[in-house]
This record gives sequence, C-alpha cells and structure tokens, in this order.
Amino acid sequence: MCGIAGLFLKDRQLEPDLGGMLEAMTATLCSRGPDSAGFAIYGEGSSGQSKLTVRVPGAATDSETIIGRMASALGMDVEVSRRDTHLVLTAPTDAMPKIRAWLDQNVPEITIVSEGTRMEVYKGIGYPTDVASRFGLATMGGTHGICHTRMATESAITIDGAHPFTTGADQCLVHNGSISNHASLRRSLLQDGIPVRTLNDSEVAAGYLSREMRAGRSLGEALESGLSDLDGFYTFVVGTESGFGVLRDPIACKPAVMAETDRYVAFASEYKSLTGLPGIDNARVWEPKPATVYFWER
Repeated sequence: MCGIAGLFLKDRQLEPDLGGMLEAMTATLCSRGPDSAGFAIYGEGSSGQSKLTVRVPGAATDSETIIGRMASALGMDVEVSRRDTHLVLTAPTDAMPKIRAWLDQNVPEITIVSEGTRMEVYKGIGYPTDVASRFGLATMGGTHGICHTRMATESAITIDGAHPFTTGADQCLVHNGSISNHASLRRSLLQDGIPVRTLNDSEVAAGYLSREMRAGRSLGEALESGLSDLDGFYTFVVGTESGFGVLRDPIACKPAVMAETDRYVAFASEYKSLTGLPGIDNARVWEPKPATVYFWER
C-alpha cells in the first residue's frame, strides 16, 4: 500500500503555490506510506539548458568543491543550488553527457536522480511530512508535480527504492501496485539501452514508458500500449515536460480519485487529499475508469 498524488495547473496564478499544495496533499497520505517519500516538480526552464538533480551522501559533503573541480575539468560554468542532500546542477543541455560521465568516473558516491529541462526530483527516507519539510517542498513553484509516499512491501526501505522513478529526460512515474512481469521486461529494456538501475518494478514501468516515447509515441499512446504489455495491478501517475497522465489497470483494484476545475486537475489515492484544494467544492470529482488513459498537456 502506497500513496500517490499529482497536480496539473491550468491557471498560471497558482504556479507559485504548487509545492505548498502538493505538500498538503502528501500530508494526508502518510498513513499509506510512512517509510519514504519523493516528489517531482516541473518548474521554470531555460532554452538550451538542462537540470541534473543529484544526491550527495550527506548534508555535510563539500559539494561546492566537487562541482568546482568538475566545472574546471570540463571548462564550463555550472549553476548549483542545494536542497538538503540534493543538488540541482544547471548547464547547457549538450554538456549533460560529459557531466554525467565525469560524476560517474570521479565521484561515484554521488547518485544521479533525474535530468530534464524543467523537472527536479527529490527523494528521502522518513515520514513523508518530514521529508517534504527537509527539501522545502512548500517553497517550490511550477506547472505540475507528482508525489509518492511509500510502504515498502517487496524491497528494502532505501532512497533508491523511493519514487518517483525517471528513465528519460523530463519523464517520471509514481506507482501504487505490483508489476508481475517486471523481470522479463527489465531484461528487454536493458537490451534496448533503457537505464533501469534498481530491482524495483516501478522503475521498469517508467522505463517501459520511456522506451515507447523514444519510439515516437506520445505519453497517452505509451500508456495505452502498457495495458497489453504490463501484467499486474497498478495505478500510475506520470509526468512529462508538458503533460500529466493517469492510468489504472483493467481491474482497478487500487484506489484512485480525480478532480478537475478550470484552474487545475488533481489526482490522489484518497479523496481527503483533495479537500484542501481551492474550489474543490465546485470541482468535477470522479473515480478514473479501469484501462482508460487520462492525459492533460499544455
């Protein structure tokens, strides 16, 4: 049992409040997943620039010196911001492969969490409200975001096992459920060059969607194809640079509720997560149908 939630803003006036709204939604899902939490935020981006979110071993790590060494070695400027144990490195998009390679070779203890023009991903072990507070989720703005509270059932409580999972630039997924054919899919994804690094079945689902979109499919089309290729029971909330999607398996045994107004679209595992949203009393509220793709895009 885990808790998932997502928020896609239509009204730009709400964008400064995205993190605060997601933090409030996360707080209501702690009982569904008290072990760890994670968040993906789609904030501002700049043309030709990408963000690499990385996790350092501890808050005391001299990350500024490390990044300074890297920038000097690669002969480039790298903008750095820090939130608890995570750094966001902003640099030209075409330099990202060099940055990844330098970090892997020189400081393997630093873990690359996500990459994208606008997406930043943060994960931590602990009670979800504490994790959100450590990262300052309430201070983050953006157009859309997703969150996850985890109750570990099939693997250890580790940051690597926390959601969201991302296997492509500006692509991420949170998941409540279990994928039964994840082992065979993982082998297929690795053969196709999709970077699946953990044994978590949710990362396999994220990798599957990345592979489908790499082949030219839209997020909606990739979710549709997953209905025949992904075995098990699941509810997904996924994000791309411009979109937000939801899919439940054909049985739809995992709880889900959605709400939509002219200002936002929201998803949560439980209705109580939606009750603090502005204008919820006048929202269209419904339970997403099984095997039906819901997708919004700017």
